[in-house]
Amino acid sequence: MAHAINWFEIPAKNFDRAKGFYEAIMGIQMTMPFPEMKYAMFPADMQNGEIGGGLVEEKGYEPSQTGVLIYLNGGEDLSVPLSRVEAAGGKIIVPKTSIGANGFMAQFTDTEGNRIAFHSMQ
Repeated sequence: MAHAINWFEIPAKNFDRAKGFYEAIMGIQMTMPFPEMKYAMFPADMQNGEIGGGLVEEKGYEPSQTGVLIYLNGGEDLSVPLSRVEAAGGKIIVPKTSIGANGFMAQFTDTEGNRIAFHSMQ
């Protein structure tokens, strides 16, 4: 097993707002492979071992600040996407923090009320 994580899904209450938030903070375009669903995928080349995930608004998906914590890729330096969080409607709850030899992390809440984190080596 190469990775402990294979796929993740982030719940949304307002799909369009949440999609806009993640596209803004990460500087990405999410794809919508299922036109009949409110589901958008983060860019990932799964054919080459990258880990992907989605954003979903559907019954049974509830945003949370107390459940599993997902660490999104903060790129070369998580300060870049973190600097976009509040302008996009989120809130920083743990600023960029060193975790020693493992790089840096930061936590924020998204527009839906999920607690999410970034990780980078710088």
